[in-house]
Amino acid sequence: MNHHDPTRRETAEIHHPVPLAPAPLVVQQPHLLPDVQTIQLPDGRIITGYAIAPTKAPEPVAKRPAVNPLAVNLALGGIGFAAACGGLMLLTTFIAAVAALIQQLVILAAVIFGGFIAAQVLGNNHGASKGGTVVNIRRAVIKRNHFHG
Repeated sequence: MNHHDPTRRETAEIHHPVPLAPAPLVVQQPHLLPDVQTIQLPDGRIITGYAIAPTKAPEPVAKRPAVNPLAVNLALGGIGFAAACGGLMLLTTFIAAVAALIQQLVILAAVIFGGFIAAQVLGNNHGASKGGTVVNIRRAVIKRNHFHG
């Protein structure tokens, strides 16, 4: 382990920046000044100005070779095939979703119909549909703490 000893002092070398002298400002003229020209127009006016070099016309674009129609048809066929595949994929997804919906509806109908049938079978057939409880009471005989029904 390297411990720092606060009583030990090391000498450091300090560098101070030295400013540079500013460069002298020199105005430079362009190397070539265009010649001044004077032109007299047919109506007698005189125009003086700098001569402007004529611009070069751009070179004509080289004629591109004609594209093979077979290549165009192949490219268009590929694009059409890709579009059709996407549509078929969406169609199969739609068919799967409709099939799942029909399956859920069949299950729901079976649960509801099964519940209705269960209520009919397990329900009370003695006219208890009015909300009361039917109790049939017979005359019972109890002798010596023994029930004879």
